[in-house]
This record gives sequence, structure tokens and C-alpha cells, in this order.
Amino acid sequence: MRLVIAKCSVDYVGRLTAHLPPAIRLIMVKSDGSVLVHSDTGGYKPLMWMTPPCRLEESEGLWRVVNKGGEELQITVEEILHDGAHSLGIDPGLVKDGVEAHLQVLLAAHPQTLGEGYTLVRREYMTAIGPVDLLCKDAQGASVAVEIKRRGEIDGVEQLTRYLELMGRDPLLAPVRGIFAAQEIKPQARVLAEDRGIRCVVLDYNALRGLVKDELTLF
Repeated sequence: MRLVIAKCSVDYVGRLTAHLPPAIRLIMVKSDGSVLVHSDTGGYKPLMWMTPPCRLEESEGLWRVVNKGGEELQITVEEILHDGAHSLGIDPGLVKDGVEAHLQVLLAAHPQTLGEGYTLVRREYMTAIGPVDLLCKDAQGASVAVEIKRRGEIDGVEQLTRYLELMGRDPLLAPVRGIFAAQEIKPQARVLAEDRGIRCVVLDYNALRGLVKDELTLF
């Protein structure tokens, strides 16, 4: 990545025109060809930019960034205060923590969190309309379908209801009860779930990971 701090003016010429008067700005030139012009305010968003595929043509006092459509970002450089390049290497990408997949793995490893005597039968139990997150057995050996969300809303309750209807037709599983588990459950979703005989469980992600001793709150 090349980082240039310069006093410059910028013009965009294409489907519309835009102009930035002279000021000290940061110009970023990324290895993928992107060119972004930032000020010291305004948050993360650049003032002007050009995304690849494009080419950068540098001449004395003028940078022209041209994309395949012929649009141009023209940067008139009056004074360069800093010009440096740095290799950042390959970025591994964003790793999200606490997503539904993580909750499913943790709850599968600790099914007793759902109730005393609970055991896991299978993760991603397939039905004709999609997989149920967890199929468990309670202490009496009855089947329990568990749908897991980060944020429990009405759509999730409807989804679990459809699973329960299908699974209840299987004589090897019936009767099947349902648990709607989430880190947060919206009031409307809770009312709908309880009206349909579905138990709601609020999950504490840190407790599941063993970082705190708090138990899950069952409703």
C-alpha cells in the first residue's frame, strides 16, 4: 500500500463532475489498484475514490486515475509532504465471534445447558425443508428440536414451527417438543413461541465458552 500526504485538489470527470479545492489530504493507493482520497475528518469514508479495474498515470504535478469506462479521477498535486509504501501481506479476512454457527457448536457440546439430562442426538438434523440446528433428547428420552439464533425474532419461531410440524409426523421422533434459543429474544417472538408451546432459552455466549460462571436464563 502506498500512502501519500499531499496538498492537492481533486476532480472527478465522468457521468457527473465533482471538485475538491486544494487542501492537505491522504491519498491511498492499494495493491488492487484502488485509489482513495481521504481528509482528516468525516470518518472512514473517502472524499473521492476509484475502484479497480483502473490505471494510475503519474506526471509532474498531476495524477490521472482512469477506469475501464473512461471516467477519471484527476489529482493535482501542489506539494508532497510524505510518500511511503508498505507491504501489508495477505489479509486473513474478518473472523466474526458469536455467530450462530459458534453458538450451535457450543450448545451441541453442552446440551445439558438446555436442561438437566439433555443429550445431543445430532447437529443439523435434516428435514424436507432444511436442517434443524440441534436434535436432542430430554431426561425422559423425548425428542427436542432446537433452533438457535443470535437474535430471536418471529421469523425464527415460524421456522421452528415448520420443522416441528414435519418432525412430528415421523413415528420414530414423535412427539417432538421445540426450544427456541438465542442471545436475545424479541418480546413478540417470545409471545408467539410460548403460544405454540415452544420453550425460549436466552443464551449467554461467554458462559457457554466457560468465561463466566453465570448460568443460562430459562423461560
